[in-house]
Amino acid sequence: MTAVYDSPVVLDRRDGPYGEVVLRRHGALLQIIANGCFLMDTSDGRSERLLVDAARAALDGRPAPEVLIGGLGVGFSLAHAAAEPGWGRITVVEREPAVIGWHRDGPLAEMSADALADPRTSIVEADLVTYVNETSDTFDALCLDIDNGPGWTVTEDNDSLYSPAGLAACARVLRPGGVLAVWSAEPSPEFEGSLRNAGFQQVRTEEVPVARGVPDAVHLGVRPG
Repeated sequence: MTAVYDSPVVLDRRDGPYGEVVLRRHGALLQIIANGCFLMDTSDGRSERLLVDAARAALDGRPAPEVLIGGLGVGFSLAHAAAEPGWGRITVVEREPAVIGWHRDGPLAEMSADALADPRTSIVEADLVTYVNETSDTFDALCLDIDNGPGWTVTEDNDSLYSPAGLAACARVLRPGGVLAVWSAEPSPEFEGSLRNAGFQQVRTEEVPVARGVPDAVHLGVRPG
């Protein structure tokens, strides 16, 4: 007997500033697709939560550390940060207005409504690469999840974030002893080397096993100071 699988149902499709973005439902899951590339869904979230937890654990015990989350996605990282009362200000930079709208008054509100209502939370509609190069603000932790990894970017412009200049911009936005955490769909020894070459210390990678294929990874580095 042939197995029957549900087909994805498109809930919204928009032309954004960086191309087409789609929100669809596949069974119980919500999925975000950008320019035909699968980005993420609501199936798991372990590695997105690790992104936040690993950054917090690597900090030096400072009270109410402030975190910048790069990429709203389906909301796992934001929701997890907001559920931790020890975090101070939580700033999320998201460049796609459609994604922000899906969280504020669309299907993804089920993932993030409580976090968005938290007075510590603010959403900035901006390109993360531009933001880290231009902002005068600083943070204790940068938790970045805007691509499938340093070697698998959603758009070509994002490549610059993982370059020496991009990592220098991330370090500039971090306070002394602050932590950079970068999500990746696979471990990257090359990116570990890039972090060390950019002057980050205590560089390491934490992995989350997945059902099939290589594990998800969180790359970590600490700004000296």
